[in-house]
Amino acid sequence: MRLVFAGTPEPAVVALQKLIDSDHEVVAVLTQPDARRGRGRTLHPSAVAELAQQHGIEVLKPTSLKADTEDGQAIRQRLAELAPDCLPVVAYGQLITKDLLDVAPHGWVNLHFSLLPAWRGAAPVQASIREGDQITGATTFRIDEGLDTGVILSTIEDTIQATDTADDLLTRLAYSGGDLLVETMTGLEQGTITPRAQEGEATYASKITTQDAQIDWSKPAEVIDRHIRAHTPGPGAWTTLVDARLKVGPISHSGEVEVAADLAPGAILAQKNSVVVGTGTTPIVLGNIQPPGKKMMNAADWARGVQLDQEAKFQ
Repeated sequence: MRLVFAGTPEPAVVALQKLIDSDHEVVAVLTQPDARRGRGRTLHPSAVAELAQQHGIEVLKPTSLKADTEDGQAIRQRLAELAPDCLPVVAYGQLITKDLLDVAPHGWVNLHFSLLPAWRGAAPVQASIREGDQITGATTFRIDEGLDTGVILSTIEDTIQATDTADDLLTRLAYSGGDLLVETMTGLEQGTITPRAQEGEATYASKITTQDAQIDWSKPAEVIDRHIRAHTPGPGAWTTLVDARLKVGPISHSGEVEVAADLAPGAILAQKNSVVVGTGTTPIVLGNIQPPGKKMMNAADWARGVQLDQEAKFQ
């Protein structure tokens, strides 16, 4: 099939590469405009744009898809000229307006990293870890006017591991989901896919803010563990000590925690080779900590450097 791929961040690159390597033809990509990043705040193309340019694929970077904008009008004209059979989508980042939904015979097909209708929205991987799901997966579905409400085309499942961070899980799903997207394109072309309506109660995973990532030490240890892993690497789980805000990496699962007495939630006990913190249930051992303006470091090394007193407590 002739495809126009829509996507922007790194996880979308995996799917795009798999489509490029397949029997389908990617004639262009839609991606977000260049964004400023790095210390110099210079403009850089998206990860998807960089890969497309490497393969000599046309890159379209409209600031808006709305019909009443100059970019929106131009993209409609270009899509009509390209005449794609389908527009596969992975984390594109722009709303597909109603009048564009029928621009291709097979429409817009989104690869979503959950088993819909579970975790519709912007952060399904983080939500599945945070809420303690044991099984997740990826879904290809046809985009309609709702929020991730379209008919399901194909799914795959994945087991969430006890130490999975959001990055770990998203990386796995990016690869298996990329294969799923290619298979979906082939199935649509061959007419072997029967779309089915989403069934069951929908849950929602809204975009995560930095504030959402703050650790509540009064929660049970297993909840804090999931919270930290769900927000690793971005935006990064964090806590405060006096006036400093510190990012906290996944906790240590190397062995049982041995402390002389129960610790209050947030209370810090610095031992020779570990840092133990109280929670709403059992204490946990921290893995790494990132102080302001520094890189992630071993928690025990950090504790020796700051010389914690007996009353030290995370807030």
